[in-house]
Amino acid sequence: MKIKIAILGATGHIAKNLIVGLAAAQEYELYLFSRSRDRMALFLAENQLQEHIWLCEYNEFAHAADYDVMINGVGIGDPHDLMEYPFQVFQVTERYDNLILDYFHKNPAAVYINLSSGAVYGSEFDQPATDGKWLKLDPNHLSTQEFYGITKLNMEAKHRSLSQHRIVDLRIFGFFSAFIDLDSRYLLTDIIHHLKKGEILRTSADNIIRDYVHPWDFVQLIKLCMQEDVGNKAYDVYSLKPATKFEILDYFADYHGLKYEIQDNSSYNSITGSKNNYYSLNDRASLIGYQPHYTSLQSIQTGYDHLSRI
Repeated sequence: MKIKIAILGATGHIAKNLIVGLAAAQEYELYLFSRSRDRMALFLAENQLQEHIWLCEYNEFAHAADYDVMINGVGIGDPHDLMEYPFQVFQVTERYDNLILDYFHKNPAAVYINLSSGAVYGSEFDQPATDGKWLKLDPNHLSTQEFYGITKLNMEAKHRSLSQHRIVDLRIFGFFSAFIDLDSRYLLTDIIHHLKKGEILRTSADNIIRDYVHPWDFVQLIKLCMQEDVGNKAYDVYSLKPATKFEILDYFADYHGLKYEIQDNSSYNSITGSKNNYYSLNDRASLIGYQPHYTSLQSIQTGYDHLSRI
């Protein structure tokens, strides 16, 4: 019997990779929930995905099939939306998280896998995350850039309080694939825009570090989280090796003709905080068998090669 998996936020960047990866395994039934049925249907057609996949409406979730696994990929995808619509970060997160948590009344044996974020560690990353990293928050002077992390932390706290249920939070620090929304504002999308326009990318001398997990590695981690011995936990997601900004820029310069210049007055600042070392050394996921095969640079290479072909 196939495992029934409900994926919420199915048109999202990471969720699309999960759909492709899980569909290839031929051992799952996928129930895809999204706000745009047409966009989802187009994606499935473009990727020749048909068997054992159902398109669903959110109002059907509570009354539909008995899901074995629920994956929550709902979220505000574009960092600039976090600034423009800060309340929606809280509103959207709560709505869909509670929708899934309420489902446990119907099927308490189900597994809930939530796509969380490294932002739970706060907005400052002078050093990478570790198992002992402290969260620094000034409750009397909260800034918009901290809202995203607070929503993720609130979700994780709720999930740990429900220790009787199998809920896994996966803290993602970076993800890149051909399915990324090129209109979103990230380091890699900025690079791609400058490449396509043939423009010079101007950047600071700061050599920030980023970690991009490969879609194949992430799908393997999702499968590990479905194991019966995995309980109520949070795990940081990491690649085989993070990449510096200039390793990334030099790759695009050497293999794709990117032109870039270093300017003293230029800087790259994440909208969700200063993140010079946005990756994790917390390898707790290895305890459930996770061992990434791909480095961040290999993830970028694979994703951009795929993007160039579509």
